[in-house]
Amino acid sequence: MGAGGGIDWPKGADLDKLVKDANSEERRDRYETELNSYLQDLLADVNSRDPGTVNTHISTIKDALSQETEEAIPLQQGGSMKKHTYVDSLSDVDLLAIVNNSKLENESPSRLLDYFANRLRERLPNTDITAGNLAVTVKFSDGYEIQVLPALTTKTGIRIAAADGKEWTNVIRPEKFAQKLTAVNQASGNNVVPVIKLYKVINSQLPEDARLSGYHIESLGINAFDGYSGSKSRKDMLLHFAQYASTAVLRPIEDSTGQSRHVDDKLGAANSTEREKASASIKGIITQMKSGESEAQVDRWKQLMGD
Repeated sequence: MGAGGGIDWPKGADLDKLVKDANSEERRDRYETELNSYLQDLLADVNSRDPGTVNTHISTIKDALSQETEEAIPLQQGGSMKKHTYVDSLSDVDLLAIVNNSKLENESPSRLLDYFANRLRERLPNTDITAGNLAVTVKFSDGYEIQVLPALTTKTGIRIAAADGKEWTNVIRPEKFAQKLTAVNQASGNNVVPVIKLYKVINSQLPEDARLSGYHIESLGINAFDGYSGSKSRKDMLLHFAQYASTAVLRPIEDSTGQSRHVDDKLGAANSTEREKASASIKGIITQMKSGESEAQVDRWKQLMGD
């Protein structure tokens, strides 16, 4: 301190620059705090379903299907999200219900879906039940929706409907994918799954023909963070994921569950036009993320999330 109680500025210091730097650092701190708070609130919204209530509803469905299913496996990797619902494979399904009915083995997947939905309607007559291309949605009176994916036991193994809903998949091994995702998530302090969920929100804001499937995003997430040792902040991990995905999306990813040859068959061969378009969309996301970072603007991130 000087004799008058003021600040002893460094000799020869540019006072205007020092003040500007101090203001810039304060602005950066506010930005980091506000963005982290926003992303945490968004995650709370995404995860707003009460686990106890969900488990109760799943038990109701399992009881209703007890005579029809060989096994009903709760998956609960995500279920329905407020901003978008992803039901395009094993990803984000609450319940995998395995049906053992030899009469359906030579039928189409849509026949299994109709059979399954009708059995549920008979046993839960006062519940709203709808069938999509792949899964059945059971909407309870409290507003909770449970996604149930029917699978069929065949002579060679368990199969589900392919992504187009018209053909059967190869024999599936859902536990293999779930185990790998769990391992990668735990190795990163349980931060990978939240980042995947946040990216799914971003993905839902893209034009429909530019969106990746939920299963594709999770597979990219496993590869992006397998052995990851970088920053654990949500924004830094989101940026890392997008940067990885922008190039990884150009190449097919082998499907570890066995549902199909690749998790992203619909995008075609490596470097296809569809893959180039997907890469360009992700690069646009990266540009907006980096703009938010350089300008310390949380609004840039909110725009990505549809807010």
